[in-house]
Amino acid sequence: MHILGIDTSGKTASVAVTDDDKLLWEKTVYTKLTHSQVILPMVSEALKELELDYSDIGCAAIAKGPGSYTGLRIGCAAVKGMCMGQESLKCVGISTLEALSFNCLPFIGRIAAVMFARQGICYAGLYESDGRDIKNVRPDEVIKEDELFPSLYVEKGLMLVGDHAAAIKQKYFADDDRVLTAPINRRLQQASSLCLAACAHLDEAASAEALNVSYLQATKAQKDKAHSENGKEDTK
Repeated sequence: MHILGIDTSGKTASVAVTDDDKLLWEKTVYTKLTHSQVILPMVSEALKELELDYSDIGCAAIAKGPGSYTGLRIGCAAVKGMCMGQESLKCVGISTLEALSFNCLPFIGRIAAVMFARQGICYAGLYESDGRDIKNVRPDEVIKEDELFPSLYVEKGLMLVGDHAAAIKQKYFADDDRVLTAPINRRLQQASSLCLAACAHLDEAASAEALNVSYLQATKAQKDKAHSENGKEDTK
């Protein structure tokens, strides 16, 4: 099955196409342009070079979050549009943190996927890899760094991956050789890893209507609305 992977959740824009155990095409760019300007041209480029059409794609996998609010909405909207234009095309949303953990699939041990949320706060997911498969051992969450990392079990080693990996290593594990940081070419989001993760979730593939993002925390609009409603209650 051809899987089209699209990741717009972070600082990179990434597109990949896989066919079973083969990576057919991948492009990942770190760009100052918005994801809306680059992601669909990248998809078109992939299909053109592979001489494929949307009808040849069995599943479109999208990083559903956490991550950039705007980036996630752009990616989700792009995949919804593809699926609505090709009724046979199914889609599946994959945790950004789970996809990041697949960057380190050959590593045997615990993998902590960490992304910066705001000062002292991160998105984090803890995974276990046996070198062939990866399973989640602690649900993805938005959490204070000092509530998670000082007490994190690292006896058998730990791999940090994600845009906040280097900062966490320096702050909490600078002198701990058991804790490693993914190399720079495997540290940020890559659509090929998203495709790998999607293989374990193909039974969840559905129509575009079922696709939703997962921010793990309230958006600014939601926070502003809650603040406004609380203010109204206080004046009653």
